Amino acid sequence: MNDPVGPVLRMGGEIDDVVAAIRDDNPDREIETIDRGSYVRVQTSTRMRLSLETLRVYLGPSYELALFSSMMPSFVGRMVTSSDELIWESIKTPRTDTAGAEEKNAEELV
Repeated sequence: MNDPVGPVLRMGGEIDDVVAAIRDDNPDREIETIDRGSYVRVQTSTRMRLSLETLRVYLGPSYELALFSSMMPSFVGRMVTSSDELIWESIKTPRTDTAGAEEKNAEELV
């Protein structure tokens, strides 16, 4: 896969629901999951989006993005956060500004 981006998720009971939410939010992209036993790498090329709205469809109406952080020890690419979505973008492409978003840069850690 060229220029992969996306979260690395600790193995747990919510993995299938989170991956389903990611697939729903990225219908035009091929989403690859790589099971490493204790964690799952979820990736696509260049850009991936995950919305709070879609997470709540799968994980319940009271689910908050802060809970997602506890299951994501790492990620690949640039992560842009807002109150209602997470976006992983390639660090090789220009950043698209998102109003009120906080930018976090990281290299692949796992």
